[in-house]
Amino acid sequence: MKIHERIIELFEAEGINSLFGIPDPSFFSMFIHAESHGWNVIAPHHEEAASFMAEASWRMTGKPSVVIGNKGPGVANLVSGAIHAAKENTPTIYIGGQRHRLYEQRVRRGKMQYLSQPRLFEAAMKYVGVIEYPEQTDEIVREAIRRALDGVPGPVYIDLPANVLGVDLKVEPALAPHQYRLVNQQASGDAVARAVEILKGAQSPILLVGQGAHVTRSHAAVGALAKLLDCPIIQTTGALSVIEGMDDRSFPYGSPVANEIVGASDAVLAIGTELGEPLHYGRGRHWSKGRTDRKWLYVEQDASAIGVNRPIDVPLVGDLRAVVPQLTAALQGQVNRRCEKRAGWAVEHARLFDEAVAAVPTTSSPIHPGRLAIEATRVLPKDAVIVRDGGASSLFFTELVQMRPRDFFWNQYYGSIGPGLPYAVGAQVAVGNARRVVLLTGDSSFMFHISELETAVRRNLPVVCIIWVDHAWGIEVASYRASLGKDAFVGEAQWGKQVRLDRIAEGFGAHGEYVERAEDVAAAVERALASGKPAVVHVEIDAEANWNMPSMPGIGEFRTWYGEEGDNLGDPRGNY
Repeated sequence: MKIHERIIELFEAEGINSLFGIPDPSFFSMFIHAESHGWNVIAPHHEEAASFMAEASWRMTGKPSVVIGNKGPGVANLVSGAIHAAKENTPTIYIGGQRHRLYEQRVRRGKMQYLSQPRLFEAAMKYVGVIEYPEQTDEIVREAIRRALDGVPGPVYIDLPANVLGVDLKVEPALAPHQYRLVNQQASGDAVARAVEILKGAQSPILLVGQGAHVTRSHAAVGALAKLLDCPIIQTTGALSVIEGMDDRSFPYGSPVANEIVGASDAVLAIGTELGEPLHYGRGRHWSKGRTDRKWLYVEQDASAIGVNRPIDVPLVGDLRAVVPQLTAALQGQVNRRCEKRAGWAVEHARLFDEAVAAVPTTSSPIHPGRLAIEATRVLPKDAVIVRDGGASSLFFTELVQMRPRDFFWNQYYGSIGPGLPYAVGAQVAVGNARRVVLLTGDSSFMFHISELETAVRRNLPVVCIIWVDHAWGIEVASYRASLGKDAFVGEAQWGKQVRLDRIAEGFGAHGEYVERAEDVAAAVERALASGKPAVVHVEIDAEANWNMPSMPGIGEFRTWYGEEGDNLGDPRGNY
């Protein structure tokens, strides 16, 4: 067996079946072998985009993906995506090609397509390994998988020098995951017993559900626990998806109803979240009001995370896929609670949302950014996967989306713009033809990886991109004006209106729509969906309304994410 065949076999033992990367002579055989085994093998136009595609696939399947970088510049292009994966807790497995090890060790200068690659990744990766000798293949690959999935998930890197590629290996059958790493770890019986006692006595418990619950596809298990406790679900800023059947009890953290619930809570069961700055570390702002003596129970796979951001009363250390059902089973027959306020909370949340929608201007042209968010999302399929990207556009779309998506994701912790289109491609690869993926983004974000439209066309991936176009780095213009005055010079923050993203899409072979009037938005989105092709809906919006930062929905809460212990002690990006 050749090394590339063995590597594919080891990944298949873990259920991994997606590979993203640009084919190069070092990896021709691996790509062909993966395709022959039915893998999703996608060649993007940039290795950073490959990393984002892999991240989206992880979010939709709970399975890592493999990302390939060709020696030298290809691997270098992976670095920014790898740092992003580290910040977003994505267990992407990066493999980089490399020159022959003998060549690498020669004391010479001016080497073609060569640099020492492992050290580029050491600061961000959970593990960096080099297959120096063919006999190391199994142990290096298994250690990479083990470290990627142990504790808080994260990326790993394997360097694959050319001198080992043609060697024949004699191997044993690939080990199953449980034979070489810890899987399905449950919490200790003592911790579960203490959690049961707290939840039995709690009058106002809540579930604080983060993106980990969605990434692991634990929707049914978390929903069953919420039903048993008859308690509300507070959605973290990184997990605004709504679990099926939980619509009337799910409220986004920072919304008025969620804030009321948080203040009144006497027990918090946190699942799949880092309790980070956007949650004010579970200590400041909304948590500092009401029942500040509330008990905290924390489901967390990484024992070293317990008590870091806030004190924890009961740590439930283990894989949430095992711990949540374990806790639910232990609570059977132990609780008999009815939440009388839940219906009222749902009504109030809907009323406030309707008020926000009613307050958005209905002018035909120029289209108010809030009106675009409303008109574009009211005709989307109920099961659509929603990808969010951008600055101001992201705020408007998130606050005014006219559906409660079952999958709705963005890059919460790194806070970058630009991954949206590769995210959408990766998500569509993951869900296949079962669901449609819709990207809601701004023009500046979209143009980071616009070439991946061709990838979507080539692979018949019918992603629909609804693009809010103000011909500017919109939220940066808003920042300049807020800091320096309305007439402040913004220079390169704006560009000409000759940009037509719909025509660029058509040039790639995708479907294109151009919209200038509010009443035409919904029909354009419907045509894009009906085309069955990758599609771009270019919508001209009212730039001045977009740059009015105080009117951006959710901007007040967003600003509080910066500062110690969740207190808004100052925003390093300017005086907003």
